[in-house]
Amino acid sequence: MKIILNSCLSAIAFYTIIPMPRGLILNFQKIPLWLGWIGLLIGGCLIVVDVCLSSLSMPLLTKAGFLVGIWVYITGGLHLDGVMDTADGLATQNPDKRLEVMADSVTGAYGVMASFFVLGLKVFALVEITSMAYLAILLATSWGRWAQLSAIALYPYLKENGKGKFLKQSLYLPQDWLVGSLFIIALILLQSIIYHQPWQTIVFLNLLCLTIALAVGGWFNWQLKGHTGDTYGATVEWTEVIILTCLTIFFA
Repeated sequence: MKIILNSCLSAIAFYTIIPMPRGLILNFQKIPLWLGWIGLLIGGCLIVVDVCLSSLSMPLLTKAGFLVGIWVYITGGLHLDGVMDTADGLATQNPDKRLEVMADSVTGAYGVMASFFVLGLKVFALVEITSMAYLAILLATSWGRWAQLSAIALYPYLKENGKGKFLKQSLYLPQDWLVGSLFIIALILLQSIIYHQPWQTIVFLNLLCLTIALAVGGWFNWQLKGHTGDTYGATVEWTEVIILTCLTIFFA
């Protein structure tokens, strides 16, 4: 139990800015297994913030913008940085220089445009989703991070000395990928017990999110023939955005 708890806290420390107890010795091996649960934690934090802002009668658009800001803040901008770097890399006409451009700390025009698109579309989607808003947030945050787990598990890592390489090295497949998918049980129980959704709706929504998650990671792999730490982050953000956008069709 101590090993499991330490692994969970290490994952929270790595993927969020939530402070950990002093003196805790963190072990970052296998932290991708917790990605789905980290997503549920982040979604829960966003729901608490939304409840507080709603109690203050904050206008809907302003509240959505503030919520997206907290969304970025709680992750330390880790994934949004990946969006910008990946966009700059993919905008390069020479495929051989894409990784070099992505490694450059200077953000280019395409990176700025991609970040504005991601943030803006999240705000618009949160404004439009008028029912099941909290469920939509949880679906986006959890499946978005499961998309990263799948990208780590399914595709090669492109950089020999990249910062994200250890994430893939610590996984044993397919068992770790399956263990990392257990958060789906919590989602299904939430949809069934709290939202009283019929099983057909539960299956449809989760299959939709799963398809989007796999498609986003697969698209980046198709473009680059593998993944990097930047594309891991970009996979999270774009999966979240596409899921929220699709859910406006059903929850608006």
